[in-house]
Amino acid sequence: MKKGPRVAIQGTKASFHEEAAFKYFGKDIQTVECNSFKITCECLERKEADYVVMAIENSIAGSLLPNYTLLREYNFNIVGEVYLPIQLHLMALPGVKFEDVKYVTSHPIAIRQCIDFFDQFPHIQVIESNDTAACAKKIREELLTDTVAIANTLAAELYNLNIIERRIESNKKNYTRFLILKGERNEEETTINKASICFQVGNHVGALSKVLNIFSELGINLTKIQSMPVLGKRNEYNFYVDIEWGSIENYDTAIRKVLKYTVNFNIMGEYAKNDKV
Repeated sequence: MKKGPRVAIQGTKASFHEEAAFKYFGKDIQTVECNSFKITCECLERKEADYVVMAIENSIAGSLLPNYTLLREYNFNIVGEVYLPIQLHLMALPGVKFEDVKYVTSHPIAIRQCIDFFDQFPHIQVIESNDTAACAKKIREELLTDTVAIANTLAAELYNLNIIERRIESNKKNYTRFLILKGERNEEETTINKASICFQVGNHVGALSKVLNIFSELGINLTKIQSMPVLGKRNEYNFYVDIEWGSIENYDTAIRKVLKYTVNFNIMGEYAKNDKV
């Protein structure tokens, strides 16, 4: 049995989440399969997993907004990130020919990323599912000869399917960013040059601009800003911001200054930038 960390993922083995986990931790992990992102968080909260790997944004589909809500609700620490190139392949049981295919099944986001390919084949019915790898698994278990799945090479290998069309995604520069979540801060991390923070500002002219100017003046680079309405409060927003820096002293100074102009300020994680695709 594998002795590595227990990593909770949304989906099944050979999903993109497991591929991201392998890229970050290596192959020696214990994958904890979960049916939803909320269940991955519950696993970590109950200490049934040591980490969660959670998709947060895709270069084509954009931010996964419900996951920002989970980050705030569970208040886990972001201890790392990983960028994964998303390469989508069409796969079927050995011997199945493309002209025999009536159905294609995959996760809605994966389907959306391949829409140009399927526009050429309007007779193929699209069936949405909650996980790419689970679609491949179903084809194998039910021996479906009229169905193809959109998934990655891991799924084709694990479920012994033939890839009948490679790289069908519309944009070949397609990637997803995943966050690595842990119940407590990662004290082992020595290289810290990126942080994810969350805050609110007053509802008056220039309130957000004042905060952003502080970062700019101190050479802190904003790599992402995402706003989400505060539940039940009109015209109030949580701002989720990712920042990077070259000088830890400038970062510390910026945080001290920003605190004066924000409310409900929260450092969700400080970690090493890891944006290689």
